[in-house]
Amino acid sequence: MANPNAVVSRFVRMAAPAAAGRAPSFELDDGRTLRIDPDSPRAEGFTRVLAGLAELRRPVYAELDPETNAVSRLLIPHIGRVIELRDVEDGLEVQIDNSQGRHLLDRDRPDFAEIESALRESKARRTPIILTSDDAQRVEDARPFRQGPDDGPVPDFLPHRLNRRPKLFEWIFRWPIWPWCWWRYRCISRTRAQQIFDAMSATTCNPVAIAPPCIPFMYPDDGCWGRAHEMRRLMNNMGIYPRKIWIFGSLHTPTRNNPNCFVNWAWHVAPTLCVRKGWWFTWWWGQRMVIDPSLFQTPVTEAQWKSVQGDPAATLMDTDGSIFYWAGNQTDPTYVQTDQVLATYRLALQNRVNQIGPPPYANCP
Repeated sequence: MANPNAVVSRFVRMAAPAAAGRAPSFELDDGRTLRIDPDSPRAEGFTRVLAGLAELRRPVYAELDPETNAVSRLLIPHIGRVIELRDVEDGLEVQIDNSQGRHLLDRDRPDFAEIESALRESKARRTPIILTSDDAQRVEDARPFRQGPDDGPVPDFLPHRLNRRPKLFEWIFRWPIWPWCWWRYRCISRTRAQQIFDAMSATTCNPVAIAPPCIPFMYPDDGCWGRAHEMRRLMNNMGIYPRKIWIFGSLHTPTRNNPNCFVNWAWHVAPTLCVRKGWWFTWWWGQRMVIDPSLFQTPVTEAQWKSVQGDPAATLMDTDGSIFYWAGNQTDPTYVQTDQVLATYRLALQNRVNQIGPPPYANCP
C-alpha cells in the first residue's frame, strides 16, 4: 500500500500568492491544493522549490502532515523509462533512462509488489513512469506517467545504439597530420590543466545561495551529463576542446556531499583533456586527464577516476565532447537540454539543503 500521506503530481502550479501571515499555495494536476505551513522553518525553502518545479513543469512528491495537511517533506521525482531491473539481496535495483542512479526498491516494503508491477510494465512496454527516490536512492514511489494535454514529450533516452569507438571519419580527421588538429587537439601543460580545473570548480553552487548559472557539483546523486556538457561549453569558450570519458558498472562512490556519504550510479561522465607528460614529448602527445570537480580537487588520470567509483570491473568509453547523452550518442548543440538538467538538479540541491542542511556533511569521513 502506498504512503497514505503522500501525493504525487506530474506538475505543480501556483494557486495563490503569499499574503500577510500566509504562505503561498500550489495546485496539483488533480486540482487539489498543496498547502505550506507559514510557521514551519522550512516554509520559505518549500516555496522556492515548488515555484522552481512549477516553472520547469517538473513533477513533485509531497508528504503531508496528517494533522495540519501541510507539506512536511518534498522530493523531486524522475520521469523516465525503465531500462534495467536486477534482483539484489535487499530488493530490486532499478535503472531508468533519465537518471544515472541505481535506485533500490526495498523488498520489505508493504507496497513492494505494487511498485514492482509498475516497474516491470514500464520496462516491457517502454512506457514512462514517475519514479521517486530518497537521499539514499531508495524508491519511495513509482507509478505510470500518463501525459496530460499540456504536457510536453518525455525525452527518449533509451539506449537504441551505443558507439564505443569513434567513427572512422572522426578518427581520420583527428589524426595529428592535419594542421587544424595541431591546435584544436593539442596537449596542454599540467599547469594549464589545473587552471582549467579551477575555473570549472569555481562555478560550483554556493549551497546557501543557489542561483543560476552555477553548476551543482555538490549534488552528485544525478545529472552528471548536464554538468559535463556545461563544462564542455565553458571550456570551448576558453578555446579548449575536451573529449568525454564515460564509465559503466555497479558504481558505489564515497562522497561528503550526500548525507549517506555515498552515491550509487550505473554510469558517470566527465570531460577529459590531453595533458603533456613532460616537455620532452611533442606538443600534441600526452595522456588523458579527467576534469571532475564532483569527485576531485585536481585533474586525475582515467585510472584514478575509475578507481574511486567502487567497481574494478567497470568499463570505460571515450567519446567526442559533443556527445551529451551516451544512449544513441545524443547531442545538445544549443545547450537547451543542458540548461534543463542543471536547473533540475540545482532545485534538488536546494531541496536537500532546506530539509537536511548544506553539504559537505560532517558525519562523512
